[in-house]
Amino acid sequence: MKKLGLDATDIRILGAVQEHGQLSKARLAEIANLSPTPCWTRLRRLKEAGLIRGYRGDIALEQICDFTQVVVTVSLRYHGKTDFDRFEAFVHERDEITDCVSTGGGMDYVLMTISPNLSSFQSLMQAMQDPELGVDRYMTYIATRNVKASRPNLEKLTAAADL
Repeated sequence: MKKLGLDATDIRILGAVQEHGQLSKARLAEIANLSPTPCWTRLRRLKEAGLIRGYRGDIALEQICDFTQVVVTVSLRYHGKTDFDRFEAFVHERDEITDCVSTGGGMDYVLMTISPNLSSFQSLMQAMQDPELGVDRYMTYIATRNVKASRPNLEKLTAAADL
C-alpha cells in the first residue's frame, strides 16, 4: 500500500483531530501553527486520502448506566479463510463486541465486549458456541476498571517512520 507523503504539519493536524475531534478552522490552524485556509486545505486532503475515518465522542458510559465489560480471547478450530470470514461476520453482527483484534500466537482473536449485565454477556457466549461458528476454545476476563484508554502519540510514532 502506497503511503501518503506526510510532513510534521500533517501529523500535527491529525494529532489535533485525534485528540479533540472536530475543531473550528481557527482552532485547528492555531494548533497546527498554520494559517486557516492552508490548514483547512490540508485537512480536506487528509480526509480524502482516508486518513480520518470519523469523529467520535468519548462518552463517560459509567456515568450513564451500569454495564459489564469482558475481554474474551478466542481460538478457532480451523484456520481457513472461510473460517476466519465466518467468525468475523459474527463479530460485525454483534453490538456487544466493541473491539476485535486478530492475533498471531496462541489465540486467534481478542474481543472487548460491553453488555448491560452478566446475563446478557452469557447470551453472547452461548451464541458464540454455535458449532457452525467453529470456536474451539475461549477465555473470558471480567474487566474491573479501566486503567488507560488512549490513542497513540502520532508525532512519536511517526518520528522514525519513512512517511
